Amino acid sequence: MTWGVELWDQYDNLGAHTQRGIDFLDKYAQFIKDRCSIEGEYASKLRRLVKNYQPKKKEEEDYQFSSCKAFLHMLNEVSDMAGQHELIAENMTTQIVKEINNLVKEFKDERKRHLHEGSKLHAQLQASLAQLDKAKKAYEKAFREAEKAQENFTKADADLNLSRAEVEKARTFSVMKNQTCEDCKTEYANQLQKTNELQRQHYSTTLPKVFQQLQDMDERRITFIQNFIKLSADIQQHVFPIVNKCLDGIVKASETVDPKQDSRLVIERFKSGFSPPEDYPFEDLSNIKNSEGNTSLHSVPSFKAETIKGTITAGKLKKRGGIFGIFSSNKEDYSDLPPNQRKKKLTQKIEHIQNQIQQETAARDGLVKMKLVYEQNPAMGDPLSVEGQLTESGHKLEKLQLELQKFQNYLSEAEHMTLTPTTHKKDRNSLSEDSLSRSASDSSVNNPNNNKILVSNTPPQANGPESGISTSHTSIPEVDVYADEEEFDNIEEENVDFELEPLPVLGTARALYPFDAQSEGSIPMEEGEEFEVVELDQGDGWTRVRRGDVQEGFVPTTYLQCFLYNNC
Repeated sequence: MTWGVELWDQYDNLGAHTQRGIDFLDKYAQFIKDRCSIEGEYASKLRRLVKNYQPKKKEEEDYQFSSCKAFLHMLNEVSDMAGQHELIAENMTTQIVKEINNLVKEFKDERKRHLHEGSKLHAQLQASLAQLDKAKKAYEKAFREAEKAQENFTKADADLNLSRAEVEKARTFSVMKNQTCEDCKTEYANQLQKTNELQRQHYSTTLPKVFQQLQDMDERRITFIQNFIKLSADIQQHVFPIVNKCLDGIVKASETVDPKQDSRLVIERFKSGFSPPEDYPFEDLSNIKNSEGNTSLHSVPSFKAETIKGTITAGKLKKRGGIFGIFSSNKEDYSDLPPNQRKKKLTQKIEHIQNQIQQETAARDGLVKMKLVYEQNPAMGDPLSVEGQLTESGHKLEKLQLELQKFQNYLSEAEHMTLTPTTHKKDRNSLSEDSLSRSASDSSVNNPNNNKILVSNTPPQANGPESGISTSHTSIPEVDVYADEEEFDNIEEENVDFELEPLPVLGTARALYPFDAQSEGSIPMEEGEEFEVVELDQGDGWTRVRRGDVQEGFVPTTYLQCFLYNNC
């Protein structure tokens, strides 16, 4: 069935139908565009989601656990899935949208050409019909005039009153009109034959040919839509294997989660290596009464406080906090960490140094080979140009070897050192003689002439400027002052009187620059202002000073010009 035969009289409807078909094709292209936009937006949001949940630098240590590793692997797979959605959008845009845009333009031009041809044929047929109608009307007019002329001649010929000349004139006019009528009749017959022939050609050949071209164009358009729908599905199916592979990767990542292993990692990360505290002894209150009369026999030796490195500072000193945490740093040998954590950090440091040594050794071997090549073939380069690099590499290797040996010694020391905290079972109403004597002996290492004992309430393992207690790598490691604040408060409530004298003056200092204190523990100063130094810089960049006899606090060491006494 063809449009030219079945729809010979539906020229206008076929023109409107083909236009709607092209509009539908353009509409399908817009649908693909919108879908590509959604696919791209989805991929973009997936990537943004993955980026937002990527581990921060401070969280990297947590990603040693199998659950966190599985989550990180899942993020990578989701990122790959986002890439597949981007591929869908890109392929649909290049293979469908651009092709449809070209086809729409092509179909519009073709439809316009065919409709123009059909309009031309229709105009020719209408012109022929108009000529036929004109010829028919001319024939009808000539026929009427001929009949009238014939009637007039008949009347004239029968009228005896008319002359022969008048009768002859009527006869001549009638003959002329009959001849004109015959001519118009002949012209009408010829035009009718031409019009009929043109109409037969129009509806049997020329117009069906135009309609067939329009039908072929429309069927081709429908075929393209069919292919594009299938192509869109093929594009998406093409990425399914990769998406399924990503999903399989996520499943495999979930199978790597090991709760037991994560629990072991928690133990490895947080295990201190200390032994659990011993049992608390029974406190016999009846003995306290007997011992009260002998308190005078156990006088507490006291000594003057020193704040030089390696000693215990006095009283309840303010902890270094706030901005001091910025300038503080962990000790090089990690001695401020628990034994197990210290070994772990030292092992990691040694592995890092060994990797650096391997890299530097490989670089040095490459330089040596380059030098040999230059020596054998001077045209390739100057051997002396490598000497400086070799020397520098040798210095780096030597420095790394020394650093490796140093940390290996630290590790050996950590492995052989038994750090077991002593649990003090003190009577809540008095200090044991052993604790006081040990504290006194530890403090007397640096100043045997002191006559006051100073007990610190700060934790023994506070780091750098965060603490009021000053310990160094050279200090006695077994200083055993672990009494907490609650015990000291109870001692003060029982009127155990310890004389807490102000920190001794170690020298004077003058401010080189102004300083604006912004956190607890620091004090502001003006340029040229003078202070008393009461605690030296312990390696963290801060010095404790006193303004007059009232205010004490920390200021940056680099902002001071210090004048220390000879005994410091």
